Amino acid sequence: MGGGQLHSNGSFVEKLEIAKLARIWGSSCLAQETYDPKKESSMMSQATTTPNQSTSTAFTVASIAAMAVGAVGYLIGLWNAEMELNEKGYYFTVLLFGMYSAISIQKCVRDRLEDIPVSQLYYGISWVAVVTAVGLLGVGLYNATTLALSEKGFYAMAYVLCLYTAVNVQKNTRDSIAQDRLAAQDDEF
Repeated sequence: MGGGQLHSNGSFVEKLEIAKLARIWGSSCLAQETYDPKKESSMMSQATTTPNQSTSTAFTVASIAAMAVGAVGYLIGLWNAEMELNEKGYYFTVLLFGMYSAISIQKCVRDRLEDIPVSQLYYGISWVAVVTAVGLLGVGLYNATTLALSEKGFYAMAYVLCLYTAVNVQKNTRDSIAQDRLAAQDDEF
């Protein structure tokens, strides 16, 4: 890259730097590239929220495996538990509700970082859902007089593992999609 001109084989980072310079000095200093504030804003947003390196396959597999271990462990424990069917249904529903609400929070936070509009109402409801799901599990375990303390701890730990890894798997999926989009945009320039 020389003389302030953008060559077609420039990297995304070089193009981002040119967009920054164009914003500071005005687009007249760039001979072949015209300044587009929307394009620059989009590039800046992606550059600040998209990691420089894609998530490793090992980390993605470990996240999925941890989620499977947590969910399967929780469900096997629930299947073998000496409790009424309605209690089992309660704990199963709390697991699904918690995982969904945790993924929803992660999506809201990520959307906001990427300047994707998220209504304040949905964002608030997502937080209320996470707190409610965790609270429902806590109340259920506290009132479960037939469960040993070790069983209560097992359910709580498996639940937390499921919530954390659900967020992690969602994040890895978003990172992968963002990396693919970034590579496609880099090919376009």
